[in-house]
Amino acid sequence: QVQLVESGGGLVQPGGSLRLSCTVSGSIFSFGRMGWYRQAPGKQRELVVAVTNGGRTNYADSVKGRFTISRDNAKNTLYLQMNSLKPEDAAVYYCRGIAAFSDDECWGQGTQVTVSS
Repeated sequence: QVQLVESGGGLVQPGGSLRLSCTVSGSIFSFGRMGWYRQAPGKQRELVVAVTNGGRTNYADSVKGRFTISRDNAKNTLYLQMNSLKPEDAAVYYCRGIAAFSDDECWGQGTQVTVSS
């Protein structure tokens, strides 16, 4: 069974940067689409950015121009580069993969991002 493992979260000051990683235990091509989601306390989980195997991306308006999704297929890893972080970006960030040939999905365990001075 394919698993997703996130890393890279932590505490950062407003205006700072972090890079999150999501490592796939099998092949990243198991998924036709992957994405980053986040959930802040008391709020619903929301899409941050999604990407297809073809490279098409869909960013939430709140992160456009600040966050960038990328992937290293050789390392079976998805990244989220987060720049100019704001306190409202603080949340648990989750990686999600949707299977290439079905609607099966897989979630990582999440990584905490805290933005505070």
